Amino acid sequence: MLPPSRTQLGLFFILLCPANIIGLWWAVGSPLVMDPNSICRKTKRLAGKQAELCQTEPDLVQEVAKGARLGVRECQHQFRFRRWNCTSHSKNFGKILQQDIRETAFVYAITAAGVSHAVTQACSMGELLQCSCEGTRSRAPPLPTAGPGPEGSTWEWGGCGDDVEFGYEKSRQFMDAKRKKGKSDIRTLIDLHNNEAGRLAVRSYTRTECKCHGLSGSCTLHTCWKKMPHFREVGDRLLQRFNGACQVMGANDGKTLLPVGRSLKPPDPQDLVYSADSPDFCAANRKTGSPGTRGRVCNGSAPGVSGCDLLCCGRGHRAETVVLEESCLCRFRWCCVVQCRKCRVHQELSLCL
Repeated sequence: MLPPSRTQLGLFFILLCPANIIGLWWAVGSPLVMDPNSICRKTKRLAGKQAELCQTEPDLVQEVAKGARLGVRECQHQFRFRRWNCTSHSKNFGKILQQDIRETAFVYAITAAGVSHAVTQACSMGELLQCSCEGTRSRAPPLPTAGPGPEGSTWEWGGCGDDVEFGYEKSRQFMDAKRKKGKSDIRTLIDLHNNEAGRLAVRSYTRTECKCHGLSGSCTLHTCWKKMPHFREVGDRLLQRFNGACQVMGANDGKTLLPVGRSLKPPDPQDLVYSADSPDFCAANRKTGSPGTRGRVCNGSAPGVSGCDLLCCGRGHRAETVVLEESCLCRFRWCCVVQCRKCRVHQELSLCL
């Protein structure tokens, strides 16, 4: 297996690691700091299509940064109870990206999905000049989502539908820029596959929403539009794909991925794929990028991945009492203020040894 190119690693560090400007935006979140010109000026490792997008569509690069931030936050939510919790610490994260494991597959997929989702959202909100709501003139009439309407009722596209195809294409152009099909290394094939799986988790699950019009609730006209799924749904779906990810190897033609094991079916476009086994992430390891689980909060009564037995890798755990401040004794004051006191609360935590 060949390691990812310097440009690809550079892109992911640019998009995902808090030691650089985009990572600073994740922490600050200020639109005044989000200057797309700064991205292109400070990210000298971008080249080819990525550099072209920087020059011709700098406002789009800002949405790419938002999409990366969206993807990382979702990754940290989905993995919050697992041994590897999608930490974005640059040293550890870089080592993770150099391995072709299931966790890396999820990172690639959720980032491509985040970029697609953020760009599409920006189009619908009117924040990008090169796109807007989805064009509906050439589309086939929508189908009713809850059974046939009253006799004589009509259906038409309207509202502000999400232009998912535009977001899909811009995510593909940016995320796949340095991974060209036809190359013989398995890592290229796997990265492209997982990028596509992430984008499909957005595009393939758009839904039709409709609004009823007519006098006295007669509903003689339905106006319908396309709506992409909430990003939490995308993350949930990709986590399911992560749990059922397929280990693959390269075929002799250098263009096809085959499952490891003859009894397994070939991966479909929405499956996540990987070629190497993951480390156990139990102990800190600089070589693999594992931060370990020592000191992590666990649930002593949970049998699943968040339980102390699994999360602490059989090392046991200790109890610790912490004092937290939270709002209490809240009262509504006319008009229109809610006033609260700060109360100290003792909470028992279980920490991995």
